[in-house]
Amino acid sequence: MRVSVTGCLVAALLFASAGGALAQTADEVVDKAVAALGGREALSKLTSRSTSGKISVSTPAGEVPGTVEVFNQAPNKVRTLITLDLSSLGAGAMTVDQRFDGTTGFAADSMQGNRDITGDQLANMKNADFPTPLLRYKERGTKIELGPKEKVGDHDVQVLVITPQTGPTSRVSIDTQSWLPIRLVQTLELPEVGRVEQTSDLSDYREVDGVKVPFGIHNVSAVQTVNITLTKVEHNVKIDQALFSKPGGV
Repeated sequence: MRVSVTGCLVAALLFASAGGALAQTADEVVDKAVAALGGREALSKLTSRSTSGKISVSTPAGEVPGTVEVFNQAPNKVRTLITLDLSSLGAGAMTVDQRFDGTTGFAADSMQGNRDITGDQLANMKNADFPTPLLRYKERGTKIELGPKEKVGDHDVQVLVITPQTGPTSRVSIDTQSWLPIRLVQTLELPEVGRVEQTSDLSDYREVDGVKVPFGIHNVSAVQTVNITLTKVEHNVKIDQALFSKPGGV
């Protein structure tokens, strides 16, 4: 079983932490999104985040449940730990431990083996500026342009096309009523699979420490479907920096 959720889960949470008449420029849309989710002052106060919740992966044999933990440290360090219960498939537990220390990435997979993270996936991690890539995108040399006006379910959205200095382009759909990000489309490079486009739909926004976070994330790709329900989000917590680095002896 391959679990490709980790990269897009982190990206979804970061873009969602950015948070009438339709704005006319990309900068205006970005400003409205940032304001909707708490504003620049509140977002700028965030230095770290600890997130935990439940995860369910769809397989031909049924749903596989598990847990997920994500740790973020400004500016872009991240560690994602997923544990799946494969007892319904006649196996034990599966763990995926993905780490990025700001420069290099590493993934430990109890079924697929360990590997260094490279290519588009590594570029996406470098571009995942905490607490949101929308906050300092100009300083980082990222280009944001207006995409089309579309529908996501019953929601009218304005698409933003985000092009970093290096790495793949992504698309974020901003709800034109709430101005909250409700969809992220991103490209992943997966071993044994190749390039995969994954769509993350964001829902159940809740306020935590003055900023809004989506507690519901629905990921869909050609590889799999994953549902995530967050149960706990904490900001500005002390995180052991060793969690972001490749474990010693691996």
